[in-house]
Amino acid sequence: MLNINKIISEELKVKEIQVDSAVKLLDEGNSIPFISRYRKEATESLTDVQLRDISERVNYLRNLESRKEEVIRLIDEQGKLTDVLKKDITSASVLQRVEDLYRPFKKKKSTRASKAKENGLEPLAELIMSQLEISDDSDSLAKNYINDNIKTTAAAFKGACDIIAEKISDNAKYREKIRAFYMSSASIKSLAVDDKAESVYEMYYKFEEPLSKIANHRILAITRGEKEKILKVTIEINEMGILEYVYNEEKLDEKASTYKYYKNAIDDSFKRLISPSIEREIKNILIERASEEAIKVFGVNTKNLFMVPPIKDRIVLAIDPSFRTGCKLAVLDGTGKLLDHTAVYPNEPKNQVEKSQKLMLDWINKYNINLISIGNGTASRETEAVVADMLTKTDREVSYAIVNEAGASVYSASKLAQAEYPDLDVTVRGAISIGRRLQDPLAELVKIDPKSIGVGQYQHDVNQKKLSAELDGVIEDCVNNVGVDLNTASGALLNYVSGINAKIAKNIVAYREENGKFINRKQIKKVKMLGDKAFEQCAGFLRISDGENVLDKTAVHPESYKTVEKLFEKLNYSEEDLRSGALRTIKNDIAELDIKDPNVKKAEVKKKSRKLKGFEALAVLKNENNNKKADKKNFKRKLELLAEELEVGLPTLKDIISELEKPGRDPRDEMPKAILRSDVLKIEDLEKGMKLKGTVRNVVDFGAFVDIGIKQDALVHISQISKKYIKHPLEALAVGDIVDVEIIDIEMKKHRVGLTMILDHKN
Repeated sequence: MLNINKIISEELKVKEIQVDSAVKLLDEGNSIPFISRYRKEATESLTDVQLRDISERVNYLRNLESRKEEVIRLIDEQGKLTDVLKKDITSASVLQRVEDLYRPFKKKKSTRASKAKENGLEPLAELIMSQLEISDDSDSLAKNYINDNIKTTAAAFKGACDIIAEKISDNAKYREKIRAFYMSSASIKSLAVDDKAESVYEMYYKFEEPLSKIANHRILAITRGEKEKILKVTIEINEMGILEYVYNEEKLDEKASTYKYYKNAIDDSFKRLISPSIEREIKNILIERASEEAIKVFGVNTKNLFMVPPIKDRIVLAIDPSFRTGCKLAVLDGTGKLLDHTAVYPNEPKNQVEKSQKLMLDWINKYNINLISIGNGTASRETEAVVADMLTKTDREVSYAIVNEAGASVYSASKLAQAEYPDLDVTVRGAISIGRRLQDPLAELVKIDPKSIGVGQYQHDVNQKKLSAELDGVIEDCVNNVGVDLNTASGALLNYVSGINAKIAKNIVAYREENGKFINRKQIKKVKMLGDKAFEQCAGFLRISDGENVLDKTAVHPESYKTVEKLFEKLNYSEEDLRSGALRTIKNDIAELDIKDPNVKKAEVKKKSRKLKGFEALAVLKNENNNKKADKKNFKRKLELLAEELEVGLPTLKDIISELEKPGRDPRDEMPKAILRSDVLKIEDLEKGMKLKGTVRNVVDFGAFVDIGIKQDALVHISQISKKYIKHPLEALAVGDIVDVEIIDIEMKKHRVGLTMILDHKN
């Protein structure tokens, strides 16, 4: 039996004791955000990423062990389990190996080999494989096997060879070796079903690349093209290399009278059984590998999108652009509350530009609007031009931003949107969503199916169950990292808080509506279905900005409140100091504490002075550096002693101090801010060599798409991202990054623009 925790420890390069603690906490029902934040002492500060990797591997390896037990039982029931086979199954480290070992014993549908066995041809198959040198005509070997179903010796040999072919195909060792041979030596080839038809797959109309080198995004593209019946995909390999391997393993003897039958059986086994089966497996392996990377990329992009900083306390005019049906407008106050809504028709076919601009200007004055949010869908750039022109006609300081509206239409027609705005049209709900995505991206985007957000690649082609699990984890991490205002959060947002499910989230909102604002964290225990365990998991992630206890607006968990009280008493602080933000010097105050170190012996320190003549300045500098190191070391030791005195773990104490320095801080504030514009840019305005600032909208395997203010996002190819070699664009870029770029290519007909981030490149 595998030592699962030890295996994970070696794979992830962490201590086994860390894995032991993490697995124990997970098995007890603790969420990953809770363990990552509030159980650092137990796991020695494993991150949420490491914890998710541990959780994923634990599940896989436990399922593997379960499958091993099942396979051993099934083989044993057939009376065919040997000690060697049992040892092979027990020691298997991957599921594929277990399935390979089980394959010969797996009940199959009727096959040519099974029919041959029913007709009594198994002894003949064994005779052929024994490779005896018989002087008589080999046909005489088959005469004894002719019966009502087997009329001729040729039919007897054919049936016997079918048995041999299946036996070779089911050989676990052969399958493992052949699979590896394919992965290292085969190529994938795609051809157009109709090479005259235009499609997005044209580069794959005549394409071939070794499996060992092909990029994951190409695998997904080819697979999609095959599903759409645009491409025909095959895997090409040197068959003789594989056949020679099997000939040698079977010790094929040319002198044996049954040589030709044995060889034909091997050849048939490869072409009819092994090759099609292994090729299917190889395709599945490639697709799974590509899917896993695409899911990871999608997860990283989604995380960065969700962590885009909110633009707080701004009155927003949200615009959902369109042509024929008009642009839907919605005015939102600083909290996202709807103040007004209507529709205007500045674009084709009505072209009511002046009328639309007048209404928007009136609203700007009436509601003191200072920010406009424009969706990036149909008619986005045309609407942007109208807005930019309008802003030249007002003295007010108003700017606008283009917002990714992917999924807004999905949300606007959802049950959640209907519950939030039962009396509003779906188009108005879409406009509200576009505005709120600028005010608080995280709170708004959690309402939408992550697959509809559009910041990945081939998200509809990957394993949907795994994609959903990855994205749920990403959102859970984002929500709990930022924290949630208990008195304003929607049910959709609360649903992602550690320890809270959809029913509890609904109950929290209902309790809030019936009883008014929460005034302290303990009060949530009164919410139906929210017990002690749920409270432990969620309390630290829920914020009350103006509650009875000032600590309720921080990430300090209620279980640590007594520790904070002791710390305040030791530093002579009050709650008012925390409310007023006067604890920014807390580290300095701790450094000044007189805490005796029991490990330091009282000894007289003798100092020797030495003049270094021409090196006095260097000596002074060295002393300063040594003093800084000493101060840092002393402060670290003082924190350790303080933690012992307060009876709290050092990581928890550090987190508490960090929270007290900046109570209620938003980690998103450290992320790049959205670019706000006041003018419009067209592709016709661009020139090669022009330098611009843009926002990264999506990162894919081959590069990044950047919004530079024109209709389509422009591409920075991976080769143009950095002077240094990078394996993947995510090593250098993230969704939401603000980047400086230069135009290196413009295709007017296709509306494509190529960019570089290597700004001092030579043309």
